[in-house]
Amino acid sequence: MSEALASQMPKVEVKGGVNPYLNVDGAVKAAAFYGKAFGATVQAQYPPDEKGRTMHIHLYINGSSVMLSDFYEEQGYPYEKPQAFTLNLQVDDIQAWWKRAIDAGCTGRLPPEKMFWGDYYAQLEDPFGVSWSMNQLGG
Repeated sequence: MSEALASQMPKVEVKGGVNPYLNVDGAVKAAAFYGKAFGATVQAQYPPDEKGRTMHIHLYINGSSVMLSDFYEEQGYPYEKPQAFTLNLQVDDIQAWWKRAIDAGCTGRLPPEKMFWGDYYAQLEDPFGVSWSMNQLGG
């Protein structure tokens, strides 16, 4: 990306203390999907290159920043299936969040249920292979 194009991108506040940066196969599609599944809003997005890949998308999901990029093998980022991590959403209404995510196309792994630690918890996977969990404080 040229410096001129990069300088035209809006400066976006990074929210949260730890921010996941996901490499997915189809960052633009993932951003749209996360809008449907998790209420994500796009704060900034670099335009796709000649191969249709996007170098950077900055989302807000549930009050935090999540960033996305396509894979760039020539830059040292070849395709790899997401593994060994789960993104957790702390929510107030786990049933509503679960339903929206499932209706959008996530696959349920563990439906919402009250856990031994007293909170409600659920796990799912999105179509890009990313694992998500949801936690609602018990009451």
